[in-house]
Amino acid sequence: MKGPLFYSKILLFGEYGIIRDSKGLSIPYNFYNGALKKDANPSAEAIESNGHLKRFVAYLEFLQQDQPDLVTFDLEALNNDVQTGMYFDSSIPQGYGVGSSGALVAAIYDKYAHNKITILENLTREKLLTLKTIFSQMESFFHGKSSGLDPLNSYLSIPILINSKDNIEATGIPTQSLDGKRAVFLLDSGIVGETAPMVNIFMENLKDQGFRTMLKNQFVKYTDACVENFLGGDMKSLFENTKKLSKVVLNNFKPMIPEQFHGIWQEGLDSNDYYLKLCGSGGGGYILGFTEDLEKAKVSLKDFKLEVVYQF
Repeated sequence: MKGPLFYSKILLFGEYGIIRDSKGLSIPYNFYNGALKKDANPSAEAIESNGHLKRFVAYLEFLQQDQPDLVTFDLEALNNDVQTGMYFDSSIPQGYGVGSSGALVAAIYDKYAHNKITILENLTREKLLTLKTIFSQMESFFHGKSSGLDPLNSYLSIPILINSKDNIEATGIPTQSLDGKRAVFLLDSGIVGETAPMVNIFMENLKDQGFRTMLKNQFVKYTDACVENFLGGDMKSLFENTKKLSKVVLNNFKPMIPEQFHGIWQEGLDSNDYYLKLCGSGGGGYILGFTEDLEKAKVSLKDFKLEVVYQF
């Protein structure tokens, strides 16, 4: 057996901000994917994944009992498949901010949920919010607290615009151009990041009035502007606002930025060759970069593994 593929995602803008009702923009990233699978001779990774799935199924049984109006699953089929060795075969790196648990949640919902909402329907705002709520509850097994956006993106495989917590919509993004000079890219920090501790630091910082003021007047303001610039195709303003956002993150989110990146983060701001920002919760994993000149950025960052996500 091999199920359909579910892809990784990248939150271009909105990390941490969406907790405080900023805008956000999430896009599918088809470089990585995962699928539910069974093998006659499972590898050590497959056996480990199957063990994780057993614990996840126990959680879904509890979720169904606790919130039967939200979502129900064909638990008999799911239990049977897990007991007979089903696992999640994934190339999506874990702890890298590209939605590894989101893809798994999407795959389980797709195969086992009763009365599921599908991509083929007219995706009204209500349906998108229902899906987001279901996925938020399912994914909280992995992170303690989840917005549900990663599985939503993986499940639908379309760009999602977050206007606020209760207002999300499918959206179109500027067309890729493979010979475009501008690019969004990923840098590999070489460290696995853990979401929960980073979110805890952020929630702790929120108790500070100064931090809350900075979020509202700078972080959320520039995040919203970046989303509007990007979707509106105003590239000059996009890079101006991305630079401002990058600076705010460096000054106020230091614990989320791996130490060896503090210097090159500042170098990008000084040279204007590229601007860096968090990809997901930070603490490791990938760092997201924006550049108006990809070749320049590649030269400046030659010591790092750079992966182009999107050229325009």
